[in-house]
Amino acid sequence: MPDRRPRTVVVAVLAAVLLTLQGCSGPDGDDLTLVGFALPKNADEAAQAAFARTSEGAGTEWIQSYGASGDQSRAVARGLRADVVHFSVTPDLTRLVDAGLVGDDWDDDRHGGIMTESVVVLVVRAGNPLGIEGWDDLARPGLEVVTPNPGSSGAARWNVLGAWLHVAGDGGSDAEATRFLARVLANVEALPGSGREATAAFQSGTGDVLISSENEAILARQSGEDLEYLVPDDTLLIQNPGAVTRRADPRAADFLDFVRSAAGQTVYAAAGFRPLRTVVGVEVGTVDGATDPRNPYPVPRRLATVDDDLGGWDAVNAKFFAADGLVTRLLTESAR
Repeated sequence: MPDRRPRTVVVAVLAAVLLTLQGCSGPDGDDLTLVGFALPKNADEAAQAAFARTSEGAGTEWIQSYGASGDQSRAVARGLRADVVHFSVTPDLTRLVDAGLVGDDWDDDRHGGIMTESVVVLVVRAGNPLGIEGWDDLARPGLEVVTPNPGSSGAARWNVLGAWLHVAGDGGSDAEATRFLARVLANVEALPGSGREATAAFQSGTGDVLISSENEAILARQSGEDLEYLVPDDTLLIQNPGAVTRRADPRAADFLDFVRSAAGQTVYAAAGFRPLRTVVGVEVGTVDGATDPRNPYPVPRRLATVDDDLGGWDAVNAKFFAADGLVTRLLTESAR
């Protein structure tokens, strides 16, 4: 039998190095760590670069980790280092509050703890060959829909809630909204793990329509992808929370303050995010990649929110995403 001891030593050394990197700052003590969901990576990096040009952020360098929001939240709860967290949905952040890693006052500000905002949109092939006009088209027989998996992706939760509210928010009953959502989910061709993976699947040729966020659609077009998107007449406001952890470097709070300033939100607006409604003085200007670059963020006829139209995230998770929740049941039935 071959001697395994040399390999064991190497593995032990590597493990020690990784633990050291997780627990310490860089050689100059200037590193901050951001753990976030997949979609805002480019925007977060632009904000980090802008922050580094301020007196508070000068010299700051970043270690980053991006992925599906739920997976990222669970990783931090299990010990992944983070100074700043930026998640898709509030429950992924409150998981860290419950774990004692983020203060329970994280949302005690005029922004309610929100870091970025967007809306749910429908992404189609160049020229919109199937003539998609809104939510109703997603229930057409034979149409192939792409959306992330609600089990791992916060982006997916916004998407299915937007479809539900198309009916329920317009006076339809719960039963009518359920039937509509079931028809949409029956058309789902792929359930990738994150919003970014869903975009990649659509770009590779999967599906006819991608349910996504406006910022992700704009980024894809900024990156040269030949696709179009439309903002439905009725859609859902996406509100992504951000916070610093209890053991964060003090500069992490400075970064979050910068992000929520007019200068920071101007950076995010250029990258496809709608400016926070709580921040004044944001200079949006022309946004490359938007359907209308000079009017990049049109106001939908009806813009719903989780708090105002669905009773908040506790009620949403219990009703839609629990083990016996409505979306969980519909996806199981669709898989059958």
